[in-house]
Amino acid sequence: MKVLVDISIVPLGVGLSLSSYVAECERIFQKAGLKTALHAYGTNVEGEWDDVFGAIRQCHETLHAMGAPRLSTNLRLGTRTDRVQTMEEKVKSVTDKI
Repeated sequence: MKVLVDISIVPLGVGLSLSSYVAECERIFQKAGLKTALHAYGTNVEGEWDDVFGAIRQCHETLHAMGAPRLSTNLRLGTRTDRVQTMEEKVKSVTDKI
């Protein structure tokens, strides 16, 4: 099943700069062959359910291994059964109406 996910993983107890943690998760998503769109407060991820959630688990395991004692993750996701829809199509559907 295809899934679109909006995810924000916030390491706690590691200081103020989080970009190295974000970059590591981006590498994990890319290595998994997932399509991503980084935004100011998270990442949109598109792919097969098991691939996406396997990568999210790997992000958690990797960030803990990097020294983050706690992670707070916010996740929103959507699936469809009537058709496959990409991130770009969802955005275009709205921008075409503006």
